[in-house]
Amino acid sequence: MDMHTVVVGAAGTTAQDVIDVARGAARIEVADEALAAVAAARQVIDDLAAKPDPVYGVSTGFGALAVRHISPDLRAQLQRNIVRSHAAGMGPRVEREVVRALMFLRLKTVASGRTGVRPLVVETMAAILNAGITPVVHEYGSLGCSGDLAPLSHCALTLMGEGEAEGPDGEVRPAAELLAEHGIAPVELREKEGLALLNGTDGMLGMLVMACADLARLFTSADITAALSMEALLGTDKVLAAELHAIRPHPGQAASAANMRAVLAGSGLTGHQQDDTPRVQDAYSIRCAPQVAGAGRDTLDHARLVADRELAAAVDNPVVLPDGRVESNGNFHGAPVAYVLDFLAVAAADLGSIAERRTDRLLDRNRSHGLPPFLAGDAGVDSGLMIAQYTQAALVSELKRLAVPASVDSIPSSAMQEDHVSMGWSAARKLRTAVDNLARIIAVELVAATRAIELRTGLTPAPATQAVLKAVRAAGVEGPGEDRFLAPDLAAAHEFVRSGKLTEAAETVTGPLA
Repeated sequence: MDMHTVVVGAAGTTAQDVIDVARGAARIEVADEALAAVAAARQVIDDLAAKPDPVYGVSTGFGALAVRHISPDLRAQLQRNIVRSHAAGMGPRVEREVVRALMFLRLKTVASGRTGVRPLVVETMAAILNAGITPVVHEYGSLGCSGDLAPLSHCALTLMGEGEAEGPDGEVRPAAELLAEHGIAPVELREKEGLALLNGTDGMLGMLVMACADLARLFTSADITAALSMEALLGTDKVLAAELHAIRPHPGQAASAANMRAVLAGSGLTGHQQDDTPRVQDAYSIRCAPQVAGAGRDTLDHARLVADRELAAAVDNPVVLPDGRVESNGNFHGAPVAYVLDFLAVAAADLGSIAERRTDRLLDRNRSHGLPPFLAGDAGVDSGLMIAQYTQAALVSELKRLAVPASVDSIPSSAMQEDHVSMGWSAARKLRTAVDNLARIIAVELVAATRAIELRTGLTPAPATQAVLKAVRAAGVEGPGEDRFLAPDLAAAHEFVRSGKLTEAAETVTGPLA
């Protein structure tokens, strides 16, 4: 199989497949076994549709309107109408990668043979993704139960050749025009198909998968900047000893400590004393860095476990079971995903908080062990990194607000039929902001720590630190000196962290970090 091709089978997908489709140029193929399973499930739906007994989603209305039996001549209209009416999102457009992840995950579920759609629907969804057509989806409209209804409806609207979508050139145009240009015929939905396209946790799951990937990179980046700050503050690396972390056996903590040890190997700064006054212990923000980052890593592992379970799921209501029964269920409820989305926002906030405390310590002459005030060239004439820390503090404050959980809220809808909802979409949206801001917070610590290390003249930093210094300066982040326009430096540092180049620079010396 070509590395740029993702094959969708009947048994779920992987986090890497989601990322390859959402963020990369991976093409999608639907496996023959999946199409066979889809066709078999569709036959069950066709048989039920021919019977006089009402079946939810096949021959009835939806939600609080499920009490009405729909005659055969109105069922195609019923499926069109649910898509049109539910495509009621408002607000700014959602990012392209989120929409592609959402579409791909819905495709994964309809390819499972549990939803009752025709193979034509599956093949057309894959064709739209492969053509680079991205439906316009709006920020607001999902309560996270019965899934991400409004976002998924906007995607289903494109499948029908209605509404607006973004073409591969980035221009937003009528979906019908884009489908025609790529030789894709709009789908006329039949029994069950409109409902099957809307009932899923795909938006919140897609954002969870991408957040997990981004946070994994940021946890490693935070270990590196924590190590640099320890060096800059002449801290002791004895607290990183493996035997100390083994007696409190949290795996994330051990991994963070190991990363910091690897970065600091060979340092001439750690344990060095500014004067004759011995320093028995460093401040918590230095000494407890592995414990805080490690707790976040363990939280991330739990979130990945939940994501993997959801990636293996077929979330719809009703579903076609292997024995041919069609049963209603509550699997579309987003609580499992919503909880970990909120949990990750808490971990991100705490990681940002401890990074800011290290930055503040580097800038305070009373606590920095001999560094100039605010790491300024000529303190008083120069302000140095004073306001960079203000910016970092503002970002940390925002992270704390974003850590307030969305999943504890519930607003009943659909005439009290849907009387408890997950708010998972909202949890995912705020987590995306938190992840972006965490990268900026780590970038500010990087700017401060590298500048401080270069001000420690006469002392030799660790080889890995030297590699980071060389790379970050080459990336456009300038070193110590008189005041200058600082925003470009911070932007360059943010890109250096966000892109993973910080980790890559350290790993040229350390080898792979956790």
